[in-house]
Amino acid sequence: MNHAKVAIVQQGPVYLDRVGSLEKATSILHEAGQRGCNLIVFGESWFSGYPVWLDCYQNVAIWDHPEIKKVFALMLQNSISIPGEETKVFQGLAEKYGMAIVLGCNERVHGTIYNTALIFDEEGKLACHHRKLMPTYTEKMVYGLGDGRGLHAVDTSFGKLTTAICWEHFMPLTRQALHDSGETIHVALWPRVHEMLQVASRQYAFEGRCFTVAAGQMVHHTSMPRELGEPQLARPWLLNGGSSIYAPDGSCLLAPQFDRDEVIYFEVKDLEMAQRESMTLDVSGHYARKDVFRFEVDRRRTE
Repeated sequence: MNHAKVAIVQQGPVYLDRVGSLEKATSILHEAGQRGCNLIVFGESWFSGYPVWLDCYQNVAIWDHPEIKKVFALMLQNSISIPGEETKVFQGLAEKYGMAIVLGCNERVHGTIYNTALIFDEEGKLACHHRKLMPTYTEKMVYGLGDGRGLHAVDTSFGKLTTAICWEHFMPLTRQALHDSGETIHVALWPRVHEMLQVASRQYAFEGRCFTVAAGQMVHHTSMPRELGEPQLARPWLLNGGSSIYAPDGSCLLAPQFDRDEVIYFEVKDLEMAQRESMTLDVSGHYARKDVFRFEVDRRRTE
């Protein structure tokens, strides 16, 4: 297949509501499947809510703060187990419509939350389970450290599919591990895709000679838990999208889509471009200089 119809879910979840988020995701997936989409993408920690409050409210870093601990408990309660009942729903819909799904989610393991990305393949298999290697800045207060188990590609009818989360795109060795898997389409999961994150997404496409789908989302301040009080930032949308798509030569196929609270549909054509562009740069092949450099990845799961 030399094309892929992509659906980027720029709508936010039902914030910190596992049941409501599953219902919303199910409705979106049915619509995308009926429209013949090959790839559906949900942004960073979409299920069931990126902790944007860490950067938008005061007092979140105060030690032993009772109100913030209540918000963390709510986040933990509405995180998902993997595998679990929620993942079964995604698997069933992926198989029913023959589509690949990339889902950013909050994963619960005992009392720890991981910032996780899942890839369900077109046969309904949970084919990739990646935990963000290093939570970014304030995220360290709520997320555990991930591992290298999910740094691999998934085979699909439209080529090899990879994903990475947020600031992993600024980590050179993380990018190299994924480039080495021979990706055709890469999904970059973000909360919102502001200017520097557009730069990172575009650089990833150019460096990896792959198509890169950058997925942002929309989250309104009224979605935040009441325990937080009023946001420090005086903007209604705490996350405002910015989803975009870049080609293997670094060109922009879908310009950044800000302030659109909707599912964005886009057909990526001429996937063979990824092979043509590897003539001038292949960081895993004739540009790798494996006689000079040695690189290995520990893919063991850690808890």
